[in-house]
Amino acid sequence: MQNYPSHIAIIMDGNGRWAENKNMPRTYGHKKGVETLKEIVKAFIEFGIPSLTVYAFSTENWKRPPKEVKYLMSLFSRTIENEAEELNQQDVEINIIGRRNSLDERILKNIEWIEELTENNNKLELNIAFNYGGRAEIIDAVKTIMNKPNLDVEDLNQELISDNLYNPKISNIEYIIRTGGDRRISNFLLWESAYAELYFTDTYWPDFSKSDLKKALEEFTNRKRKFGALDNGDDI
Repeated sequence: MQNYPSHIAIIMDGNGRWAENKNMPRTYGHKKGVETLKEIVKAFIEFGIPSLTVYAFSTENWKRPPKEVKYLMSLFSRTIENEAEELNQQDVEINIIGRRNSLDERILKNIEWIEELTENNNKLELNIAFNYGGRAEIIDAVKTIMNKPNLDVEDLNQELISDNLYNPKISNIEYIIRTGGDRRISNFLLWESAYAELYFTDTYWPDFSKSDLKKALEEFTNRKRKFGALDNGDDI
């Protein structure tokens, strides 16, 4: 296998604009986006990349029109119900990260079901960020830490915060891919992506294909990651 990153995060942007360009409702784009994700999951397995985290619904997405939010909630639940068995057969472990206290009972039950169903799978770790925000995750981690007994301020360090994120076993992000043309990370995985490489493409998510993924991976292999250090011969 080539020198691919072991953990990639994808901001799956452009579903609504893709649909509008086709004179279709935005919901049509979201539905097509699920189909694209299924194909990209297969590509990750084929390429031997062990971890994928995708941005499905942010804490800021509640500001969208109520009709669209309602559809996205329903789509999320239906996708779990319809795809869980196939993902399990593909040996994919599913983790849902994000705030759960504002989600309805159907969604919560589906989350618990698919996580339990796939918890022993190991071909691909698929983390789905749903009702997720990077700042919210850090705030929630700090609140959890503050409730620990006999904690001294000197005990606070990077490891302690990492251990209290939504899913502490998720590894740091090496590469963030964003589709849809925007050049920002939009409050996604702020802690986990401190040294992530960034890749932006104008391709809308519903059109993002295995070949687009391969192109992004090839660019990653040509980058030099220094993590703040200097190569021999570099100037200070």
